[in-house]
Amino acid sequence: MTQKIELIAPCHFGMEAVLKREILDLGYEISEVEDGRVTFCGGWEAVCRANIFLRTAERVLLKVAKIHAETFEELFEKTRAIPWEAYIPADGKFWVSKATSIQSRLFSPSDIQSIMKKAMVERLKTVYHKEWFAESGAAYALRVFFRKDEAVIALDTSGNSLHKRGYRLLTGKAPITETLAAALIGITPWNGGRILVDPFCGSGTIPIEAAMIAAHIAPGINRAFFADQWDNLIPLALWKNALDEASDRIDLRVETDIQGYDIDGGIVKIARENARRARVDHLIHFQQRDIADLNHPKKYGFVITNPPYGERIAERGELPGLYREMGAAFSRLDCWSEYVITAYADAEKYIGKKADKNRKIYNGMMKTYVYQFLGPKPPHAKK
Repeated sequence: MTQKIELIAPCHFGMEAVLKREILDLGYEISEVEDGRVTFCGGWEAVCRANIFLRTAERVLLKVAKIHAETFEELFEKTRAIPWEAYIPADGKFWVSKATSIQSRLFSPSDIQSIMKKAMVERLKTVYHKEWFAESGAAYALRVFFRKDEAVIALDTSGNSLHKRGYRLLTGKAPITETLAAALIGITPWNGGRILVDPFCGSGTIPIEAAMIAAHIAPGINRAFFADQWDNLIPLALWKNALDEASDRIDLRVETDIQGYDIDGGIVKIARENARRARVDHLIHFQQRDIADLNHPKKYGFVITNPPYGERIAERGELPGLYREMGAAFSRLDCWSEYVITAYADAEKYIGKKADKNRKIYNGMMKTYVYQFLGPKPPHAKK
């Protein structure tokens, strides 16, 4: 019988529904949805498939335990009681990579990390009959989340954040992450059959993620993970099966109409190179173009974009004019839908119309909004 494990997938706050749908599409059972994370169940193959296929998760964590601790002594004893030998081999490299604490008596991340590492060492000393660990083997990084004195303890299976797909070597200023770009596309009804334009494409992340979705290219197909070295837990065959599945799904012959524009010709060259590295350059048309020149004869298209919003003080005076030009461009796009992610508080005022919907998203610590200006559905979709 396949062992059932519980996995936690953190995501951008506000995008939990998109990630939940992705996990369900992979065939796994959701056990909990909280702010900024989705917990689900599966076998060991779920570690491989989730890391390789999930577009909007920041990482995949293997839930080890949930404990209650109000003192460091209690934290030490309960951490030591966890059967770490079931996860970490004698030569494993292990550490507490991150601790967070909300409304808890234990609130110092560095102290939590130090105490838990000591407790893990004490446990493994008695099991492996060693006084010292070389830690020369695979990496086992621990993450702990305290909330109201309850701590969820999990091992990081991903390593580098999953937004690091491997295709983006060069970026422009203030780029959107790959996971947030994918989530932004995920809240829209866009599919590869309708035109998509990003008039502020920067280094190309939104168009590239859209092309990867259209061509069914798994975001993690070309990168490594911590857990692909965990041969004590996950047979290599499970990784091979997941990669074979990802390869079989790819369709590079798909027809798309995805376009990325930017006023900076240098950044457009960077976008093209990033798209080439992602194997989707043939699916995207990049062009140096100002937002004032945005127009298109096709109907029922999508604008999905991350425009400037004054991260630098020098740019803030330019924002009213820029957003007015964006609004004028939107008015020229007959029957289109526009999705704009921005932290600029006056976005709707200068675009010149009120969004049909808006959704609050945290981009790191920055509160942003996705303004959704919804056009009509194409005629065939009404049936």
